[in-house]
Amino acid sequence: MDQLQRWWFMFWDKLVATTGASRIVRLLSVVIGVYLLVSVVLGIWWSFEPDPVEVQPITVQTAEGKEQVVVGSATVSTLIMLTETLLDKPGGYLSNDRLPPGIWLDNIPNWEFGVLVQARDMSRAMRKDFSRSQSQSTEDVDLKEAEPLLHFNNNSWLIPRTEGQYRKATEYLRAYEARLVDPQQQDAQFYARADNLNGWLADVSTRLGSLSQRLSASVGQRRVNTDLAGESAARQSTDAAGELEVKTSWMEIDDVFYEARGTSWALIHLLKAVEIDFATALEKKNALISLRQIIRELEATQSTIWSPVIMNGTEFGLVANHSLVMASYISRANAAIIDLQTLLEQG
Repeated sequence: MDQLQRWWFMFWDKLVATTGASRIVRLLSVVIGVYLLVSVVLGIWWSFEPDPVEVQPITVQTAEGKEQVVVGSATVSTLIMLTETLLDKPGGYLSNDRLPPGIWLDNIPNWEFGVLVQARDMSRAMRKDFSRSQSQSTEDVDLKEAEPLLHFNNNSWLIPRTEGQYRKATEYLRAYEARLVDPQQQDAQFYARADNLNGWLADVSTRLGSLSQRLSASVGQRRVNTDLAGESAARQSTDAAGELEVKTSWMEIDDVFYEARGTSWALIHLLKAVEIDFATALEKKNALISLRQIIRELEATQSTIWSPVIMNGTEFGLVANHSLVMASYISRANAAIIDLQTLLEQG
């Protein structure tokens, strides 16, 4: 009888232990399933690109009671908007995420990088040229703090976090903006001159030219090496082949595409701000229409993507090649920028 009781209690203990364990397993399965489902839904939501934002200059009231646009306010406020969009859009800043669903997403992080590069270039142009009257003049106290903060590592997730550094940059930019619109603050200036604008446009042209080449390489190309073209005395560090085989890896095609989308999105806003702040210089050079055409070309890059994936068909094949379409718009915009530079120099 005692032996039978012992067997019964041993069986009961095992049954309870097994039942408890299975309940824990079922509970964990439900929790993980719900978490993954929520992550997928959030991932879809976070993958939508932000809508365009209207560029708004800041106006002040003159002594005659009229409203006057503060020169430079449109560009500064647009730069602040670009940085805050990176941080405050749905999902926040995703490039440094280490948990689902952010870690699964790569399209929006590449879009973020395209926007970030343009924000960095503009902050450098403002610190180096727009806020200084001459090469020997003192740089602005706020811009010299904001610019290096925007150049901080774009995927740092621990200490310091990328978001914290970019948030500090916006604080310095807002301080510069506040001083800029205050008539009593004479040390904050924005010089809307054609030569200053030309310097920034040169950086934009370089960025777009690189993106156009990377997008066009989606199908693979044999290119003639033109590194030393146009200069008989030019030399380079190491010899290179006369022809190069260039092809973007199939794993990077969508990355380059979305970086180009982010770059174009940022440039549309910055160029609209430039149209406001540099209106007088552009009109004098008869270059306002050229600038608007550049904006039109870049706006075409923001059309809705109806395909669930970025297609990489051949040039004249049955399947679309989204990279080549994007390269077409960006190349035309870049050609128009080069023409605009010539107008600003010689017009």
